[in-house]
Amino acid sequence: MFLALHEIRRAKVRFGLLSGAVGLLVFLILFQQALLGGLINQFIGAIEHQSGEVLVYNGQARKNLEGSIILPAQEEAIAAVEGVGEASPLGEATFTVMAGGSVTDAVLFGYVLGKPGAPTTLIEGRLPEGPNEAVASEKDRDDGFDLGEVVQVQPDGVSITVVGIARDINYSVSPVLFTDFATYESAKRTRNPDAETILPSAIAIHLAPGANAAEVAQRINDEVEGVQALTRQQAVDGSPGVSSVRSSFVIILGLFYLVVPLVTGLFFLIVTFQKASALTLLRAIGARSRTLVSALLIQVLLVMAVGSLIAFGLYAVALQGVQNLGVRVEVMPAVYTSLVVLVLALSTSLVAVRRVLRLDPLAATTGVGVHL
Repeated sequence: MFLALHEIRRAKVRFGLLSGAVGLLVFLILFQQALLGGLINQFIGAIEHQSGEVLVYNGQARKNLEGSIILPAQEEAIAAVEGVGEASPLGEATFTVMAGGSVTDAVLFGYVLGKPGAPTTLIEGRLPEGPNEAVASEKDRDDGFDLGEVVQVQPDGVSITVVGIARDINYSVSPVLFTDFATYESAKRTRNPDAETILPSAIAIHLAPGANAAEVAQRINDEVEGVQALTRQQAVDGSPGVSSVRSSFVIILGLFYLVVPLVTGLFFLIVTFQKASALTLLRAIGARSRTLVSALLIQVLLVMAVGSLIAFGLYAVALQGVQNLGVRVEVMPAVYTSLVVLVLALSTSLVAVRRVLRLDPLAATTGVGVHL
């Protein structure tokens, strides 16, 4: 420990620059991860945070809720499948609304009150208890979707009062209102007053006790013609655009996870070469290999710890500027990321450790030079 700290004190600039570089790289990893989570929530938060454990789409919709409708006969057949506890219509459509004195677009999700499809991340207020009430997204509070605000479907459609606020329920990067199915039907008739029946976009399902979501979804696909049943996670992962966004970020994050340990490992390998004579002399006067290796690993730990602290500070400050994307500072993912990076850095530093273990203390006395 003394040897490691003494060397760091003598080379503050060198180790300080490395800690700063590591901090910047770890910050970029954390920021990209947070940005990915925020973007995904903006795309499909409403699907991920509704109570239906299985969602059934029209088979031709290709996992796109906007292009899906479920026929009455299909709804009856779905409800009769083994493992289905409750099957309830879930409507989804984008409307032009007046909110906060401005005209904007919002997505309405209509569900039968007390049935599957309700938002699950309520943080303030309550769920709808009757017609013309809704739960809105926390992100859009300042845009006319706060508690007590009245949102009117245009032109001259139903007026909806916001009675609850939920977290991460946006859809297609738009404000969302979760309302009862009757209010959703009224909004749809604003567009088409002559419509006799408003068909649901999907069927949301609560499982029977002991049933497995994946098995029930497969059973529905096998027994009901013309539908595609998905578990909630499958519906999230399969939503249009989500997989491509995720794939792009995975490539970027993979490169960052590769660069951090390479930079750290290369730095300590170069430093080990530079101080080869001093290390050999230490071995010659009785220093054990274990002592030298421990000093090296302690330096890696200290550099990564300081770098992580720098990264956390930058991460917390930077996310203040992207709060409009629903991105938040989350402690545990940041800690897990730092631990992964630390393990990778220690792994690449084993090359420098191997060089230290190869030191021959006799080289300090023979006059033939020091070689690692």
